[in-house]
Amino acid sequence: MLTDYISAETYLQHNPEAADGLAGFGAAAAAWAEQGKNLVYTTIHKVIAEGDFVLLQSEGEFGVPVAYYDLFRVADGRIVEHWDVISPVPAELPHTNGLF
Repeated sequence: MLTDYISAETYLQHNPEAADGLAGFGAAAAAWAEQGKNLVYTTIHKVIAEGDFVLLQSEGEFGVPVAYYDLFRVADGRIVEHWDVISPVPAELPHTNGLF
């Protein structure tokens, strides 16, 4: 259940397409799905945590292949604040370092 991970009382969302609270996140996810952009995570590449903050570097699909960068603030064992960057993965990179 989503409320096992995200606070039902306080959830601040810093994505300009999603309102605060679980209802705001649900409405944004529904709108994205109507556009063919479901939040699909396939691989978590890196997790960095310090204090109340956790950063995830992941890849998946959001209508196209994407790189996800999610920063969470956690309180009382649940996510209470979220920032993100969703960036399309280019077909070719200008270097050989890889994206992840």
